[in-house]
Amino acid sequence: MRKLTAGLFHSVDGVVSEPNLWQFDSFDEDLGKGMTSMMERVDTVLLGRVSYQEWAGYWPTATVDDDFARFINPMEKFVASRTLKEPLEWQNSQVIEGPLEDFVKELKARDGGEIAVMGSISVTRQLLFAGLLDELTLMTHPVVAGSGRHLFLPDDPTTRLSLKDLYRTSKGNVISTYGLLGE
Repeated sequence: MRKLTAGLFHSVDGVVSEPNLWQFDSFDEDLGKGMTSMMERVDTVLLGRVSYQEWAGYWPTATVDDDFARFINPMEKFVASRTLKEPLEWQNSQVIEGPLEDFVKELKARDGGEIAVMGSISVTRQLLFAGLLDELTLMTHPVVAGSGRHLFLPDDPTTRLSLKDLYRTSKGNVISTYGLLGE
């Protein structure tokens, strides 16, 4: 069974959206090494529609000499969307047919490496609360973002997590990795 992970940049006040507005001065070498380690394990990416559209508008033509561009562009990408239609323009991208949870169960049963949800808040939430997410990593930056989307909402069900790993970077980021309790 393949492992399904998700990692989100996170502010102290719980904001996970638009980290480019608040993480720039605390992204350090330690965080970069963690990202590189993740990229070495992953061979399939899940994206929501919003993340797909934002990333597909930037990464395929990114002119920066960037390890992430070299990672994400050739990667097999599956997109959870009710509105996008095939063919998708970004290489190796396809729309998930049918219910997301059914697709992910089947994908996890296939041979391959780690599957990662990237940049997709709603997909991460849905798979976590469905019990399909094996690990959730929150990369908490030492900043109060003030506004933006949160991963967890007031009406979410109580869900027990187990702390699997904890690391503090040189610039004060805290990288916490959780699994569902009992796994």
